[in-house]
Amino acid sequence: MTFCLDSIIIKPEDGLEIKNAVILLHGYGGDGKDISMLSLNWKRHMPNTVFICPNGQETCAVNPSGYQWFDLSKEDQVYILEESIKAENKLKQFLEEIKKEFNLTNSKICLSGFSQGCMMSINLGLATEESYNCIVGFSGKIIDEKNISKRIKSKTKMLLIHGDQDDVVPPSRLLEAKDFLTAIAEKRTIWPSFKEAMEVNRIIAASQDSSFKKAWVKVEDY
Repeated sequence: MTFCLDSIIIKPEDGLEIKNAVILLHGYGGDGKDISMLSLNWKRHMPNTVFICPNGQETCAVNPSGYQWFDLSKEDQVYILEESIKAENKLKQFLEEIKKEFNLTNSKICLSGFSQGCMMSINLGLATEESYNCIVGFSGKIIDEKNISKRIKSKTKMLLIHGDQDDVVPPSRLLEAKDFLTAIAEKRTIWPSFKEAMEVNRIIAASQDSSFKKAWVKVEDY
């Protein structure tokens, strides 16, 4: 079968039956080949699993040799959300094709991704009627909390991992995601969230420095 997204597909060795699938979504500017390297270790512990690593549906705006799930060339959150929804719809079509080809249900599929691929995995895993087996995300964040909070339908289990030296997607994004997802799961509002607490700390630091220098300072510099 031809899928709607070009993909690297790593099937079980020795003709073993396919019982599960891991969908690996690359980051901004990457491709399926890049992230397929994760399967080298994972497949030793998951012998009946097919690993599927699609290329993003668009050529990357800043790296023409790679791909993107959605455009980041504009600092416009409305535009970014609209583009991410387009990618989400394309991936939903792709996942339906995968399920049909390998005779799998959502409960037999793990969604995993790095950076932008992690963001897509989170949205896909939460905005579905039938929960996936799990989401395993690396160095990602919630694309738009307000939007996804209105669309959450499943309780897919989730593991989010982030390096503390990440200078592309700050590790604080992991804590923000934790606050947000915890609040959703427990049906309550969290205040202050980690993000809000950091903003309060920044304002306090700017105020103290302004007092010390006896001069106006810009909060955004802190």
